[in-house]
Amino acid sequence: MKNKIFVVLIGACLVLAMSGPAASQTITGAEHWVDNGNIRLYVWEKYTGSPAGKPIVVLCHGSATAGKESFDLQVRGKVTYSLMDVLAQAGFDVFAPDVRGFGRSTHPDGHMTTMEASQDLNAVVDYILKKRGAAKVNLLGWSWGTQYGGMFVMAQSGKVERYISYAQMHVNSPDIAKRRPRVDIFRKNPYVTIPEAGWKPRFYSMTPAEANDPEVVDAYAKAAAKVELKSPTGPQLDMVTIMPMINARLMPVPTMIIHGQYDDVADMNGLLPFFSELPSPAKDYVVIPNAGHMMHLQKGHRVFQQHVIGFFSAP
Repeated sequence: MKNKIFVVLIGACLVLAMSGPAASQTITGAEHWVDNGNIRLYVWEKYTGSPAGKPIVVLCHGSATAGKESFDLQVRGKVTYSLMDVLAQAGFDVFAPDVRGFGRSTHPDGHMTTMEASQDLNAVVDYILKKRGAAKVNLLGWSWGTQYGGMFVMAQSGKVERYISYAQMHVNSPDIAKRRPRVDIFRKNPYVTIPEAGWKPRFYSMTPAEANDPEVVDAYAKAAAKVELKSPTGPQLDMVTIMPMINARLMPVPTMIIHGQYDDVADMNGLLPFFSELPSPAKDYVVIPNAGHMMHLQKGHRVFQQHVIGFFSAP
């Protein structure tokens, strides 16, 4: 297991955009590699100052793009769109892994599964806890990340301080219904290639155009197409054949359910029953206005970030 350190100097625009005593600090980025059997996993980390003693946040990407491209998107002149930078400035040590089949991690020849992704997450969390001498992490799962992240919470709740389930799908999600007719394609092809233009529609599905910044959409599509040369269909196959994959009753940690007003995956009708079954009394349900499934990269992202930081900072 090796890691590389990168120093990212944040200009005055970020200092103006952020608030608090850490706003002018330099953000450091570090690459890590974690072995899970014959699978090699890439992990991207960001923090300010020294990571020692900081609360840890691990971000679970969805079924399309890997961790760094999902949560550390760099858009010229629009510095608040990197969730990792915002969390680092707020005092967290932030990690974004790529599970198998994604980004820079090992791409198995055949289908990968959601359960395997949860096992990859467990290997990464163990590595982080050992490296930082910590007992627990805070976890945020986005979209399909709520499925393998939720599996991890069910199996390893003792390693989780707080959990945020962001844009969680359910059996009757409109987007899941649209994917079901493609099940044979998913079964036949472990990977598909998505052109740059193909990364943009999720910003607009059920979401008004005015909730998006075209420059951010373009930057995301370019970053995704560059890194995700082939995208695994295993997550899609699981989502249309074995839902539900997680059981709220087996997730005892403090939990926030959060999604955008226009999300085509997450909605109150589908998720309130799940929320009611969460056993921890420390739980929140939040709907963010002016945002859809890509909320952390849409115009509601600052409100989303405030809720994330507030929940992870709660005593």
